[in-house]
Amino acid sequence: MLLQLGSLNVLTDPIWSERATPVPGFGPRRLMPPAVDFVALPPIDVVLVSHNHYDHLDKETVRRMAVAFPDSVWLCPLGLGRLLESFGARHVQELDWWQRVDTSSFSAMCTPARHFSNRWLGDRGDTLWCGWALAADDVRIFFAGDTALHPDFAKIAGTAGPFDLVLLPIGAYQPRWLMSSVHMDPDDAIAAYRELSHAAATLPRCLPIHWGTFRLTDEPIDEPPQRFADLWRSAGLDEDANWTLVLGETRQLSLPR
Repeated sequence: MLLQLGSLNVLTDPIWSERATPVPGFGPRRLMPPAVDFVALPPIDVVLVSHNHYDHLDKETVRRMAVAFPDSVWLCPLGLGRLLESFGARHVQELDWWQRVDTSSFSAMCTPARHFSNRWLGDRGDTLWCGWALAADDVRIFFAGDTALHPDFAKIAGTAGPFDLVLLPIGAYQPRWLMSSVHMDPDDAIAAYRELSHAAATLPRCLPIHWGTFRLTDEPIDEPPQRFADLWRSAGLDEDANWTLVLGETRQLSLPR
């Protein structure tokens, strides 16, 4: 996602490559092109990296960004700094869960997630995985990263919220016996949303992510947003707060000041 918060431009887990793979010519191929051409990007100030899987941390994209936006700040979980620097990123900061960084233009907190990391055989779990809570321009946003349902969503909201917008993954969930420990399905995303918003005076918008770009699992590629919309409606949640976007769509977050 490209988030524009006042003058601050933020990217989450950017990938502009055709495939998510360590081996050129093999691995999952994009089903949708990037919603924004790389050359059309505004100057990027902050990049939020959730973990090291190839569909979330892409070497060629980091290399391109390091040339195009050398002053970008790269925020990543523990253990990923050296890899990002080897790809060309210059301003990298690693954080552990619940650690935060505060600057004059934004604050960010590294938050727990239930997932795993690896890029090769034998390195599983060597680096951390996470979500991010970001505050800038009087707006609070939660980017869950890649995660299964876990018990810390309410604590995240209590520590870094209340949020105006939450980005929750809804895809890559079948079969559940295999994927439930690492990926939320739409049902889980609704449960996470309730935890993130139960104490908020105003319910946040929910922007479903992690679907439609790569075919990683068994469910039909267009099932996650349809199923999420049905569950959202059945739960009696505000239809206007379901921000499921079509490819390339932009939404403006208007908040009372």
